[in-house]
Amino acid sequence: MATKKSSPAGNKQIVASNRKARHNYMILDTYEAGIALMGTEVKSLREGQASLADAFATVDDGEIWLRNVHIAEYHHGTWTNHAPRRNRKLLLHRREIDNLIGKIRDGNLTLVPLSMYFSDGKVKVELALARGKQAHDKRQDLAKRDADREITRELGRRAKGMS
Repeated sequence: MATKKSSPAGNKQIVASNRKARHNYMILDTYEAGIALMGTEVKSLREGQASLADAFATVDDGEIWLRNVHIAEYHHGTWTNHAPRRNRKLLLHRREIDNLIGKIRDGNLTLVPLSMYFSDGKVKVELALARGKQAHDKRQDLAKRDADREITRELGRRAKGMS
């Protein structure tokens, strides 16, 4: 008798990612949220037609909405096709929403989508609670990354006996 194997926890098919978010924001906490989509949006996402470049999330009437995400129109769609930049509702547990509302209200924090991916056939959004970085913070991060790169390069040279 065959048993059904469960998929590994890291089974993610990434559709879109927001690469600038980690540069422009200090990530404090991350959440995985479902997203309410139309059928043509899911079909377009399966083709990899999405962009999180200017996306952000807001809280309206106790619900979290994802705004400014571009999901291209499905090319085989008809008059039932979706609007590319419509607002989409994020699906979180009530206690998570209340927790986010409290944290956003307390400090100057924002909700930024980091990535959109398929997990077990369902579209998920990795949402980050973030604080905006100042220009000097960005410069410090770049300097630290360059220093780390130089250290690993030098350690590689020493391991190979080149210096």
